[in-house]
Amino acid sequence: MSGFLYGAALQWKLDIRSKSLLVTCYIVPLIFFLLMGGIFTSVMPKMRDTLIQSMIVMSVSMGAFIGLPPSLMETYGSDVKKVYKANGVPLYLGLVTMFFSTFVHLMITCIIILLFAPVLFEAILPIHLPRFFLALAIYIVVSLSIGSILGLIVKNQAKLTMIAQLVFLPSILLSGIMFPADLLPNFLEMSGRIFPAFWGYRLMLNNGFRFENLWYFIAAFCVAVITCGMLISHTKDM
Repeated sequence: MSGFLYGAALQWKLDIRSKSLLVTCYIVPLIFFLLMGGIFTSVMPKMRDTLIQSMIVMSVSMGAFIGLPPSLMETYGSDVKKVYKANGVPLYLGLVTMFFSTFVHLMITCIIILLFAPVLFEAILPIHLPRFFLALAIYIVVSLSIGSILGLIVKNQAKLTMIAQLVFLPSILLSGIMFPADLLPNFLEMSGRIFPAFWGYRLMLNNGFRFENLWYFIAAFCVAVITCGMLISHTKDM
C-alpha cells in the first residue's frame, strides 16, 4: 500500500507538470464547455436538462482516449519499464498509478462542470447526486480501462494519435450528446453503442441508472482488465 501511495503521489507531481494532460483533461474540455454550453442552450433550450451529462461525456472521452494512452505508451513502449524491473517494482504499478491519477483529474473537471453549468447556462442539476456520481465514476473507470488498452497495445506515437482520434470522434458524434442518436441512420446508431460514451450518457441521466444501461460497463471492464493483464505480461517478457 505504501508503494502504491508513493507511486500515486509521484505520478500526481508528474501530471501537474504535464502539458499534454493539462490540455486534454482541463483546458480543451473546459473551453468546449464554455463555448458549446452557451450555443447548445441558445439553439436548444431543452438541452439545459442534459447539458451537464453532455459536457461530462465529452470531457471524459477526451481525457481517457487522448490524454491517458500517450503516457502509458511512453512508459511501457520505452526503456522506462526497465527501471521498474531494476528496482523490483511490479510493471502493473505504472498503469495503476496513471489510471488513478487520471481518474482524479477527470473527476475534478466533471465537478467544475457540475458546479458552473447551472450558474452560467441555467443547466438542471441531476436529481439524485449520489447516484449520478456513482454512474460518473463507473463511466470514467471503464473509459480509462479502454484507453489503457490503446496505450499498452500501440507503440508508435503517430499511430496512437490516429487511433485515439478514431475512438474519440465517434464517441462524441454518435453518443447522442450533440443531437438525438435516433436521428442517425440505423447503422450509425448501432455503431455508437460500441463506445462507452453512448452508455455513459444514458447512465448519468435522471432515472438512467438501470441494468439496461449498466451491463455494457460490466462486460467492457472485465474484458479490459483481462486484456491489460495480458498486455502487461507480454511486456514483462520482452
